[in-house]
Amino acid sequence: MFVLHPRLAADTVPLLVWPLCHVLLMNDSAYPWLILVPARPDIGELHQLSAGDRAVLIEEIARAAEGLAETTGAHKINTAALGNVVPQLHVHVIARFRHDPAWPRPVWGVHPAVPYAESGLADLRSRLRRRLGGE
Repeated sequence: MFVLHPRLAADTVPLLVWPLCHVLLMNDSAYPWLILVPARPDIGELHQLSAGDRAVLIEEIARAAEGLAETTGAHKINTAALGNVVPQLHVHVIARFRHDPAWPRPVWGVHPAVPYAESGLADLRSRLRRRLGGE
């Protein structure tokens, strides 16, 4: 049975459920940042997914990246699956801007997360859900 890792649950806000992945919004206002988590139990690595699920995952990553780029006007989209802290397979899709606090470095460890204000979070969630097919 699929259960979302507690760290992901604590750091994110649910956005959508797609055929394979739960789509989450990282609660860090410095970077519009989606996390896709394949709803498969006990999977920590891409190669552990079936070939069919890997194909679906790449299409869902592309869909998330395109929607995030269109919604935010990002200069660059970063995509990564690290898993060094959270062992559950998850893919980061991060909108990057030349003026963001970490540019051009990776976002990890630059500064502590700054949660969205309630109104900003509601607005971004609504725009992303419309763009990504959730409303």
